[in-house]
Amino acid sequence: MELLFVADPLAGFKVYKDSTYAMMVEAARRGHVLSACVPADLIWRGGKVLASTRSVALTGRSPDWFAAAEREWRALSDFGAVLMRKDPPFDEGYLNATYLLEMAERDGARVFNAPRALRDFNEKLAIARFPQYTVPTLVSCLGNEIRAFLAEQGDIVVKPLNAMGGSGIFRLRVGDPNLGAILETVTGLGTRQIMAQRFIPEIAAGDKRILLIDGEPVPYSLARIPAPGETRGNLAAGGTGVARPLTERDREIAAALGPVLKAEGLLLVGLDVIGDWLTEVNVTSPTCFREITDQAGCDVASLFIDALERQCA
Repeated sequence: MELLFVADPLAGFKVYKDSTYAMMVEAARRGHVLSACVPADLIWRGGKVLASTRSVALTGRSPDWFAAAEREWRALSDFGAVLMRKDPPFDEGYLNATYLLEMAERDGARVFNAPRALRDFNEKLAIARFPQYTVPTLVSCLGNEIRAFLAEQGDIVVKPLNAMGGSGIFRLRVGDPNLGAILETVTGLGTRQIMAQRFIPEIAAGDKRILLIDGEPVPYSLARIPAPGETRGNLAAGGTGVARPLTERDREIAAALGPVLKAEGLLLVGLDVIGDWLTEVNVTSPTCFREITDQAGCDVASLFIDALERQCA
C-alpha cells in the first residue's frame, strides 16, 4: 500500500521521539511505500485534489534519516491512505488543508484522521461533549467573566484554544498582581476566546496522555511530569515522560470516549487526563508513541499500522 504523510517538513523531525517517524518505520518494515508532502503542497486542479509529493526511503541513519525522490504531482485518491500529521496551530492554513482533504475524500481518498472530524473536534473545546469527566471550565474572551470564574474557583489555568506543547498556558490565583496583563495577553485584549479550567493539583504526578487507536486504548499512558517550578507537564515545556499502566479511571474514560470518537472517523486520538479528569482531546497529530514503546515495550506504531491496514483492507 502507498501511504502519503501530510506533515511538517521531514528535515525538522526529531526522529528519536517523533511519532510520525515511528509510523513510517513500521509501515516501511511491512513493505508499504512512503511519500510525504506539507499542507501547502495540496492543490485543487481539474476537479481533483493533487499534491506535490516526494517518495521517501528511510536510511536508518541520523541526521540524514530519509532520502527523497524528485517531486511529482499525484492525486490523493491514488494513495492507499493519506495520513494528516501536521502539528498545530490549527490556523487558516490548517483549516484550508482540511477542506482540500475532505474534497479528496469525495474523490475516493482515505484520509486519517477524517478532515471533518479534525475541524469538529477542537482539541480544547471537545471536552464539552463529555462534561461528566471534566473539571469546572469556562470558555470566554471577557475579562470580567474570567475574573469571576477565578474568584469562584480560587486557582485556575488559562490556555489558548488552538496551540500545542503548553504554549500560552498560565496558572492564575486570586490576588495575582499580573492578572490584568495576563488576561489582556491571552485574550488579545478581549478579542480571542480562551479556556479557563479549575487547577488540578494532581498535575504534580503528571499530565497523562492516553492513546486511543481505532477506539481502543493503548494499555499504557505517558505521564508527563512537570519540571521543578513548572505547572505544565508538556514535554515541549521541559516535562519528563513516564510510561504507566492505565488506571481504572483512565480505562473508564477511554471506554466512554473510544466508540464515540471512532464513529466520528478519528483513528488516532490522544486523551489528556490529569488525576481523574479529562482536560483535552487531541486529534491533529497525537504523539508519545516512542516514549511508551521504549519504556513499556508496547509497540504503539505496530498497533497503529494494524488498525490502518484494517481500515484500508
